[in-house]
Amino acid sequence: MQYTYTPRGVCSRQILIDIDGDVIQNVQFIGGCNGNTQGIGALVKGMSVDEVIRRLENIHCGSRPTSCPDQLATALKKIQEQS
Repeated sequence: MQYTYTPRGVCSRQILIDIDGDVIQNVQFIGGCNGNTQGIGALVKGMSVDEVIRRLENIHCGSRPTSCPDQLATALKKIQEQS
């Protein structure tokens, strides 16, 4: 199933997430640091939602209290709440 999340406090404007069961199939960030966000998407492909949340939540970007990886974790937590 595909989900769309609008992140807050980061440069990326949208995160597109494909999940099959509990496994990440694809993650695409719209906007943000292109190389870094492509890297995040490649690294989390095939991982469980819980593992991605565990690894990425609470990562900060410079002095910001969040980051694109943290926002992905936030999006995944919201998806879990809806399921």
